[in-house]
Amino acid sequence: MISELREQFPQKALLNTLEVKRSSYVYFCQHEGQSDPERERLKAKVIAIHKVSRAAPGSRTISAKLKEEGEAVGRYKAARLMAEAGLESRQPKAPPYKRAEKPSMVADNHLNREFTVDHPNQVWCGDVTYIWCGTHWLYLALVIDLYARRIIGWACSTNPDTELTLKALRCAYELRGRPAGVMFHSDQGCHYTSLAFQQQLWRYQVKQSMSRRGNCWDNAPMERCFRSFKSEWMPKARYTSFAEAEKDVMQYIKHYNTYRVHSYNQYKTPVAAEEKVA
Repeated sequence: MISELREQFPQKALLNTLEVKRSSYVYFCQHEGQSDPERERLKAKVIAIHKVSRAAPGSRTISAKLKEEGEAVGRYKAARLMAEAGLESRQPKAPPYKRAEKPSMVADNHLNREFTVDHPNQVWCGDVTYIWCGTHWLYLALVIDLYARRIIGWACSTNPDTELTLKALRCAYELRGRPAGVMFHSDQGCHYTSLAFQQQLWRYQVKQSMSRRGNCWDNAPMERCFRSFKSEWMPKARYTSFAEAEKDVMQYIKHYNTYRVHSYNQYKTPVAAEEKVA
């Protein structure tokens, strides 16, 4: 476009129209059409990070990943590189939640939104979500450790029953070396209020805590974890079978724990954040 304007207007008129200094104009003309190899190298890295994370990360996350690789790229430069490459983040807007104050009859809200903890295996959170698989639903139960938001327990099923949440709890308990004195926080779903689930927590010496009914913010880290999966990772075309969905869920758990950086962890992965206290 600038080339066309140069042919139609004298230099002085063009500078006045564009409201730019002559030195800036001369610099542009001298460097027009030239590529910056270093910038193109960084842009290629940005594109690769964006692709590996299925178009999920924004400029902060991409900046953090580049710094992990030894590149001194800040948030704003990362944003410019993304714009030059035509990349956008898939992050959705935060949804509005209704507020409720009714406690559970099974367990009080002992966590009380104290989501920052001092060490691993102090507080675990659990929840269940559903994923469409073409002809039926896949129900996914996860358990995360609040210390670094690491996924430590998981289970998939065609039924959202107590056995599903028990499998995820057992997975977390065994994976973490059977710790004692843990608090387990969840919503008031029937798979968490059931007698079988309460008895299993008692056997593991785990203290139960439950959100107030209808108050998603009481279990916000779990809500955020599921939102990340559905907005960042799950394909727009959805899944065609249970096996396909389950396999992709397992890939996401690995990605979430070992590759995806978290602002809560000062832009470290959950595994890397836990290694600092090991």
